[in-house]
Amino acid sequence: MHVSSRRLIAAAAGLAVLAPLAACSADQPTTTLVYATGQSEPDCLDPHVGGNWPQAELGHQVLESLFARDDSGEIVPWLAESSELSDDGLTLTVALKEGVEFSDGSPFDADAVVANMNHVRDPDTASSTGILALAKVDEIVATDDHTVEFRLNTPDSALTASLAQTWLAIMSPAGLERGQDENCEDPIGTGYFKVESWERQNQVTLVRNESHVANMPGEETPAEGERLERLEWRFIPDAATRAAALQAGQVDVIDQVQPDTLSQLSEQDGYATLVAARPGTTARIELNSTRAPFDDPQVREAFAISTDIDAAVESLYFGTLDRAYSPLSSSLPEAVDEWEGQSFSDVLATDPERANELLDAAGYTERNDDGIRMKDGEPLTVSFPLSTNQSIPAEVSLVEQLAASAAEVGFDVQIEQLDISSWYAASGEWDFDAIIAPYSKSSADVLRIVYHSDGNTPAPSGYHANNTGVADPELDEKLDEAGTTTDADRRAELYAEVQAYLVENFYVVPLYDQTVQFAYRDGVEGFKLDPSLNLVTFTNTTVTK
Repeated sequence: MHVSSRRLIAAAAGLAVLAPLAACSADQPTTTLVYATGQSEPDCLDPHVGGNWPQAELGHQVLESLFARDDSGEIVPWLAESSELSDDGLTLTVALKEGVEFSDGSPFDADAVVANMNHVRDPDTASSTGILALAKVDEIVATDDHTVEFRLNTPDSALTASLAQTWLAIMSPAGLERGQDENCEDPIGTGYFKVESWERQNQVTLVRNESHVANMPGEETPAEGERLERLEWRFIPDAATRAAALQAGQVDVIDQVQPDTLSQLSEQDGYATLVAARPGTTARIELNSTRAPFDDPQVREAFAISTDIDAAVESLYFGTLDRAYSPLSSSLPEAVDEWEGQSFSDVLATDPERANELLDAAGYTERNDDGIRMKDGEPLTVSFPLSTNQSIPAEVSLVEQLAASAAEVGFDVQIEQLDISSWYAASGEWDFDAIIAPYSKSSADVLRIVYHSDGNTPAPSGYHANNTGVADPELDEKLDEAGTTTDADRRAELYAEVQAYLVENFYVVPLYDQTVQFAYRDGVEGFKLDPSLNLVTFTNTTVTK
């Protein structure tokens, strides 16, 4: 779901006014586009390895998937020609497009698909996102040169949606055979671009793949002379520096735009903005129920209702997004914010008085000299690591406000800002009490991956998806049924029950949709997002300066 941020409210008084767009000719075509990202620089450009958002964004420019999601939300073939599911739901037969080549000249065929799926499933690949999406697949078999069978142990209603994600995109088998180090530097795909060079801590340079033919459904390549020949993917961590580079004409498109800047640019001539919700989970605080203090549901509830998150979101995001009350992104049709007449906003309503009563009942009846509650001589401490790459400054400020409000009822929230590697380490080792951990997936099956007890078992990379540690057989049963049923209404009902369970038991505190935020010059035409994950795509983009 795309939401143009031209509809944003004006920035609050007192904020720095952005400089006007430098005067320039708007009728000079160029075949180079410069994109500046605030996302962390990947350690590896192969999205099968690990499987985080920055890998998917960059990989999407080079690699293509078997399926895609069209603008209406339907899963449709991309590198695939068609697919058919057996009556028992245990065999997905995929016919592949013919005449497609990787940028190294090798053919895209059934053997290539098998090699890629096995690469994802190989423990040495250390996959997280991809391997979790293939959890119900027993084997992948090429039945002829252009037909592949995915043979499952359990029906998987989300399999084609999973195969539409860049974390399961297809690379040249010859490229994979070079070994992980070389493939991480230069994954070889069938996409519009190919990797020319990677200058660490600066940029990845992509150039046009002359053999590209398999456009995403609904896309038309611009005419010769207008097509992009070069894409410079620059890493600029500081949000203000990215915005200044855009205004100076040094870059054409920026992402992770701060809310105040996004609001101003949406009203300023010479720029366009775009905000979209990432499918999957919302940005939400997950509470680690495997240890104190959040193994006690009373303490989880007290924490959840101790802070006026609605007011914090309104003040910090300048109308660029709304408070969410569900763990499931609003971009997915199964998202709900009430169940059986109970509004999630009422469940999560701010109530410091009740929070104090709950903490008294939980045994935190004493306070130390700093006002922090104590139980059996132990302070009510909440370890809260934040990723400096994933949490923009506005989100950090929101958590700081939450910590201050929670302190008034007796919590000691200890915020630690970590680089992405240290943050992943803390998550993998369960070294946290509260955490904000985005997870993107183009179907509501994300709830199974993130909240089924299976998610407490680490993937080969060491990553575990279930940060709450919840392990409830009844919850697992609902998620299992939702993942196998072909009845869309029943599936939606089950997912609604799961969302209600997570909110009403205070395993999660939803904040807002995970969003992607872009600003770009008016000379950039055809800029769009891939509907499957709302990844940026430049296949049909043209630039004038």
